[in-house]
Amino acid sequence: MRLSTVFLASFLAAPVLAGTIVIEGNYQGKNLFIQNPFSEAGVGFCVFEVTVNDQIATDEINSSAFEVDMGNFGLKMGDAVVVKVRHKDGCTPVILNPEVLKPKSTFDIVKQGVASDGTYSWITSNETGELPFIIEQKRWNKWVKVGEVPGVGKPGENTYSFKVTPHSGENTFRVRQVDLTRKSRYSEAVKFTDPSVQPVTWGPAKPKEEIAFSANTLYEIYDQYGNIVKRGYASKVDITALKKDLYYLNYDNKLGESFLKR
Repeated sequence: MRLSTVFLASFLAAPVLAGTIVIEGNYQGKNLFIQNPFSEAGVGFCVFEVTVNDQIATDEINSSAFEVDMGNFGLKMGDAVVVKVRHKDGCTPVILNPEVLKPKSTFDIVKQGVASDGTYSWITSNETGELPFIIEQKRWNKWVKVGEVPGVGKPGENTYSFKVTPHSGENTFRVRQVDLTRKSRYSEAVKFTDPSVQPVTWGPAKPKEEIAFSANTLYEIYDQYGNIVKRGYASKVDITALKKDLYYLNYDNKLGESFLKR
């Protein structure tokens, strides 16, 4: 959901023009509630008009709080919505639940898989908001983000794809979304093995300036306290800036191999 304002964009509703509050988002099947103070003159209430996608709301607005019935506008789940609350000068109504127009993660996976060329594709249904899909790969006993694809946010079937970079052996991938609840919604994991990807080796055992891999690979170097000191995707890693000490290396599908930096 986007809240528009001349001075700032924030989660809280704020005036856009003199006497107008604008809220943008997606229809989630719920109504808006608005707190409506008296006007500055003390006669009548602050709000004098509410529109939804430029259609005037017919709800009773002459009260200290009122409900905007979003079901009156022929909206479908996930439809874009622009609500404008026009009010008198010297007073400001409050949108009590602007979060109801924020997208929620509701997707269902219809089908997913990884093709022989490494293209991970998935088909969803039941989306109700434009949220990005985060592509994750299981590496080193944890899930690692490897990419992101914008979500369509419509309830029908939507098709997505992303080219993954597999490591040697069996790979595991999934997608997830995070909405306003900050809780993740995950797909089931999907397995993939590319027989052309050979195990990666590295050296020297006691490096001084550089670690060389036999092929490009994702890697992490961390110290004895578990702090990541370098990470990336490469065939060579410059370690001249690391102090002389014991370190641990994650790469390819290998976990926690140690080396002593000279």
